[in-house]
Amino acid sequence: MSTLSPGARISFRKTVTVAEQAMFTGISGNLGPLYVDATRAKAEGAAGMVAFELVLGALASTCLNRLAGPRHRISAMNLAFAAPVPVGGTVEAAAEFLGEDGGTLRFALTGALDGAGEVMKGTAEMRPFGDV
Repeated sequence: MSTLSPGARISFRKTVTVAEQAMFTGISGNLGPLYVDATRAKAEGAAGMVAFELVLGALASTCLNRLAGPRHRISAMNLAFAAPVPVGGTVEAAAEFLGEDGGTLRFALTGALDGAGEVMKGTAEMRPFGDV
């Protein structure tokens, strides 16, 4: 049984740097030109390189862990990305506890880009680590 109350919310804010984009490229292996080539990204209409969408998912996972605690793991995540985040942009991911169903904790997720508003929306579920 969770000690969280519906409506409990936490956010995590970060500027996506070129160095972090390079590290994420190394981890993911994604060499898509929008993510690694500023000239190509500009040719497609972006201001420069675009941050990986899953960077927002990773920031949201930080919020989930802080709310649910170390005994829980993400069992499901569904994200929609409304707009790109430029490398160098500052984003804030947030998670809000919706409730618990049979030991599964349910959350609403959002992500916002400074000056542009919401760029990500989704849901997540977390289960106790030992549950399969």
